[in-house]
Amino acid sequence: MQTVKLLGISGSPRKRGNSRYLLERALAATDAAAAGRVETDLYSFAGKNIAPCVSCFRCEDLGDCAIRDDFQELRDAWLAADAIIYSVPVYHMGIPGQLKCFIDRLGNTLCVEEGGGVSKLLKVVGVAAQGDCLFSGQEQVMSALINHAVLMGCIPVAGDPWQSYLGAAGWTRQDLGENSLRDLYESGEADAKVAVAAAESLGKRVAQTALLIKAGGAACRDMLAADGAYGLFLSRLQSRGPQPG
Repeated sequence: MQTVKLLGISGSPRKRGNSRYLLERALAATDAAAAGRVETDLYSFAGKNIAPCVSCFRCEDLGDCAIRDDFQELRDAWLAADAIIYSVPVYHMGIPGQLKCFIDRLGNTLCVEEGGGVSKLLKVVGVAAQGDCLFSGQEQVMSALINHAVLMGCIPVAGDPWQSYLGAAGWTRQDLGENSLRDLYESGEADAKVAVAAAESLGKRVAQTALLIKAGGAACRDMLAADGAYGLFLSRLQSRGPQPG
């Protein structure tokens, strides 16, 4: 029986908050979608220190980023995962700076390891974004993260329409409180209910697609090994080995 590891990344600097709430709803939905086959973990940017890339190019010699901070911890978790769900607040019509720092350094170090390009990682990636206003950049943020997924040789997946086209998007009616989205949902507010439904379908589809990719990779292992572009993907298959069932 194939199993997958799904890493949820909360890109908010808050320990608790609306982005984390959407992420928790997405991760919880994987249990019903793929009972017993998905291991979930949640990484929060709260309290973490991830500096920006300084273009020193020392990663060409080290094979890793020369800056030592919380980047390495998240990079290892990201590489080990079969699927990623990003959930982020909208900052100035874009992704939060600390997440952008991670993405920049991740891409640069992996390009060095792979000889100037990133191999076909085949991680399934889902995205969620929330802002305080209805039209404050949620779709733009999700599009940026989907572009990141494609660039990293990953597979972007959305939830189910009509609630989800690119991912899960929410807004808090200009309430800046840490629990505003949860409070709106529990009060029955229509847009909050849509956001939660989108997050839950996103978690379900990410988990199911990751299982399909792993099963297909195992069935086509010999073909992929002969190609050479799937080394990191195949290493994830090998690290878990055959599963009972």
